[in-house]
Amino acid sequence: MTDVSAGQPNAPLGIGSIIGESFSILFGKFFQVVLIAFGPAVIGLVISGLLIGFGAMSGTAEPDLSGGAGSAFAILFAVIIQFVVYAVTTALLVQLAYDAKLGRSIQIGRYIGPAFSSVLPIVVLSLVAGVLFMIGFALLIVPGLWIYAVFAVMAPAVVIEKAGFGGLGRSAALTKEYRWPIVGAFVLIIIISIVINMVAGLIIGVISALVGSVIVDVILSAALSTIGAGLGSIMVALIYARLREIKEGVSVDQIAAVFD
Repeated sequence: MTDVSAGQPNAPLGIGSIIGESFSILFGKFFQVVLIAFGPAVIGLVISGLLIGFGAMSGTAEPDLSGGAGSAFAILFAVIIQFVVYAVTTALLVQLAYDAKLGRSIQIGRYIGPAFSSVLPIVVLSLVAGVLFMIGFALLIVPGLWIYAVFAVMAPAVVIEKAGFGGLGRSAALTKEYRWPIVGAFVLIIIISIVINMVAGLIIGVISALVGSVIVDVILSAALSTIGAGLGSIMVALIYARLREIKEGVSVDQIAAVFD
């Protein structure tokens, strides 16, 4: 593809507009977003709860490591399950974001095939990127944020372009010269999510204390994670679309056409 930005001043990424549109899509298509993200979140939380305990899963207790290698394996498997949930949810929501942006009808059934064909590379690459992020985060935080920005659009690249295990390299190429604006968007979304999670967490805590049911805890925890997953996936999809527009002259309708 031709890089239309070559030899020209960098066009702005437009983070404010992207964040605003992310919220617009999230709340404008809230039922569909919840429908897509809630199921995988519940399944992931139930499996993780069975593996490491529902208290550890919800953050109200420490994981039990008394079982030695068996317990460590259970924790590792629970982490992998959460990456699978992330992969499925993101792959589905990326497609929803483009249909919503274009004003097209949301067709969840049409998203399933491309989503599941992308799960394995997204899981593997997310694990690699996650390890690099944690190493960078341990080095005074900022390097971790920069690493996140480098690989931020890996999932859309895998889903849309069928980049497979080359998704990290494709993301690195697309985000070049735009990583600090992406860091800014990431930090802002974290702050917003913390505020939302604090308010929602207080409400969930009160309900959970009153009801005292594991099932209710799982449902409420899944509902809370759905909001964050939906917002993050939509924002990443829009950042990817904007980068393709700036660097390659590819419009959103051309990106979405791969699913037609």
